[in-house]
Amino acid sequence: MKKIIGISMLLLLVGVTSCDNGEGIANGYGNFEADEVVVSAKVPGEIIVFMVNEGMKYKMGTLVGVIDTVPYHLQRSELAANKKALSSKFSGVDAQLVVLKTEKSNLEREQRRLVELVSAGAATSQQLEDIEGKIKVLNGQISSVRTQNPSIHSQIDAIDSKLAQLENTIENCKITIPVSGVILNKIAENHEYTGPGKPLFKIANVSELNLRVYLSPNQIAKIELGQEVIVKIDGQNGEMMDYPGTISWVSSEAEFTPKTIQTKETRVDLVYAVKIRVKNDGALKIGMPAELWL
Repeated sequence: MKKIIGISMLLLLVGVTSCDNGEGIANGYGNFEADEVVVSAKVPGEIIVFMVNEGMKYKMGTLVGVIDTVPYHLQRSELAANKKALSSKFSGVDAQLVVLKTEKSNLEREQRRLVELVSAGAATSQQLEDIEGKIKVLNGQISSVRTQNPSIHSQIDAIDSKLAQLENTIENCKITIPVSGVILNKIAENHEYTGPGKPLFKIANVSELNLRVYLSPNQIAKIELGQEVIVKIDGQNGEMMDYPGTISWVSSEAEFTPKTIQTKETRVDLVYAVKIRVKNDGALKIGMPAELWL
């Protein structure tokens, strides 16, 4: 390749050349990027354990930290005690019903006896009315006690719901790796107080990288999603290393050439951003310059 540009310009130069490589010129230049994931806290609290190191590789699902769970365990214990106390009320309600029903049964037996006595003129109607009044009062008490069971059920259901929420909160106190990759940036530290949405670290899957280049409208017309291309990077002894790549994304809107481009003339050109997906054998690094060859 003709050495017509310096290494600094090679890092940033937009690919605005023709698709014709007859002169041995790349179609586009750019730098490798990774799909980055910013992992944030889900619950508030002090970070008790945080075993994350920048540059280290981690597998998805690895537990790397814990946010203080003591307050949530205490809340869970309190709710469990309340649930136990409410559950014990069931036996109390049943006992009350047994007493009231027994008393009602005795009054009903007395009522039947008084009915016979009143018919025989051996008892007054007032005595019968008194018994009937007592039975009516007991029926009201029995209905009132029976309504306590649904109320207790509702309270226990509410506690169960809160317990489930607490279990989920305690689970969210665990800090785990969401995707296999390399830690790019450690944002939080041990014993810091964190909160929902506060970033903890940034991780990226580097098994595949994206080469972002900018192509002219003429070049865009000659490419399509899924197209196989060649990506080249600087190798040893000045030789270029080839990697197969696949066009994975093409911007739907044109933009002016980024301001980082060195020449004033190319900054006013309209170009399209393009991403090429490249499998990484370990030699490719985030930020590394590369060339696109169609």
